[in-house]
Amino acid sequence: MSLLNVQNLKVSFHTRNGEVKAVDDISFTVETGKITAIIGESGSGKSVACYSLLGLIPTPPGKIEGGSAVFEGNDLLQLSEAELRHIRGRDIAMIFQDPMTCLNPYMTVGHQLMEPIIYHKGVAKKEARQHAIELMEEVGIRDPDSTIDSYPHEFSGGMRQRVMIAMALINEPKLLIADEPTTALDVTIQAQILKLMADLQKKHSIGIIFISHDLAVVADIADQIIVMKKGKIVEHGDRQKIFKNAQHPYTRSLLAAIPAGTKVVSGSQSEALISIRNLNTWFGQGKHKEPVKAIKDVTLDIRRGEILGLVGESGSGKSTLGRSILRLVPITSGSISFDGVDLTELQGKDLKKMRRRMQMIFQDPYASLNPRMSVYDTLAEPLLLHKIETKKTVEQGVLKLMDDVGLARAFVRKYPHEFSGGQRQRIAIGRALATRPEFIVADEPVSALDVTIQAQILDLMLDLGKEYGLTMLFVSHDLAVVKHIADRIVVLYKGEIVEQGSGRDLFENPQQEYTRQLLQSIPGRALLG
Repeated sequence: MSLLNVQNLKVSFHTRNGEVKAVDDISFTVETGKITAIIGESGSGKSVACYSLLGLIPTPPGKIEGGSAVFEGNDLLQLSEAELRHIRGRDIAMIFQDPMTCLNPYMTVGHQLMEPIIYHKGVAKKEARQHAIELMEEVGIRDPDSTIDSYPHEFSGGMRQRVMIAMALINEPKLLIADEPTTALDVTIQAQILKLMADLQKKHSIGIIFISHDLAVVADIADQIIVMKKGKIVEHGDRQKIFKNAQHPYTRSLLAAIPAGTKVVSGSQSEALISIRNLNTWFGQGKHKEPVKAIKDVTLDIRRGEILGLVGESGSGKSTLGRSILRLVPITSGSISFDGVDLTELQGKDLKKMRRRMQMIFQDPYASLNPRMSVYDTLAEPLLLHKIETKKTVEQGVLKLMDDVGLARAFVRKYPHEFSGGQRQRIAIGRALATRPEFIVADEPVSALDVTIQAQILDLMLDLGKEYGLTMLFVSHDLAVVKHIADRIVVLYKGEIVEQGSGRDLFENPQQEYTRQLLQSIPGRALLG
């Protein structure tokens, strides 16, 4: 039975540069008890289409130019703000991508869960609290009787997303809109959230619109799939049709962008560029405080010219290990040898000189790039600081880096906010390459990117690795991504190495239960072959 029927929806944004057709004459239906996935990369219009149904697009500059969205006999686009407010949170609920920015940091989780049911149904606080506790338990939040009085920052990312799901379900809505609800989560937590949503959808018989940029994520849960590009629907159909018989080139490109093949590993067993022995990195130790043992007795070699994949969920210590190698965090004990030099013995100028040979690419380029510096300044700074180029030759050096990372030279005077996420990551890679390093730590460099852009950046890093002769530690929570790029893979769990080997060995014959859990958590694993 049709729960929502959208016909000829048009949404535009009127800017100084003219009209942008964000949603261009789209039609689709959502059925009761079914999951409809809307897929497309950033800017395709998928979120705008759904936000416009609930009056959540900013006006101006946004404007609904036409169409209808009939929900239970009412055209949502014709309702007043007061009428929409009555529907929002009661009959139609929403789960947003980043719960940390959507939850009020000053209010307990319980207060925020109780608020919508008190507002929409007028129940007493005591009854609302009990209902909130029951729902917290249903979505898998441990010890809800006590955690209901906790604040958002006291929860992990996965638990905060569970809170958002509970908040959306507390009024027993008929339609749930989930906007990229698992993008920022580890692959294991992502699998839990996807299973939870599918189970709740069946139990409560609700319709779900699941917005995502990743076809693999929806492979196991979607009944119907809508593919959007530049504001238009280019293909739609049931899951079987989209995955087995995609017609549109754009849909096929999204499928092709899912990390799949194992990297072909050369048989070369070159000498170790980096040798780590019995490394411990602990935080917060003191007289009366138990230290957090982020890295525990890690021994590892990284061979010259190889890409070593380091995988594990949040809190496993993988980022700390990368930062420890570069001496960006204090090391408790152990040794790190780089090309025969013990880094743990270096200080001051000696360490600075060695750091020219080692660089880092961070997960979020928007946070790691200085918003007040143009691309030119960002790339020129390390070239001049390390005296790789002079003031006379620096421009040519900057333009060479732009060429290497696939950015148009015309962009050289632009600032970070003027670029897309993928372009910003290219700038960050260019900055890391500026010192002509021998070793790079790439810390989750593609996790925040659309799947098509992700594939481009991975291919770029492979090409640059060959061109520059780089050795790389590639940090990720996603085994499918690491399998695509790495020569060897190391699995880290609670600060310790639990397994290592080639991508093929780990995928086909994992030895440890934790590795098997990571593999089982990969979304759409059947698509990966």
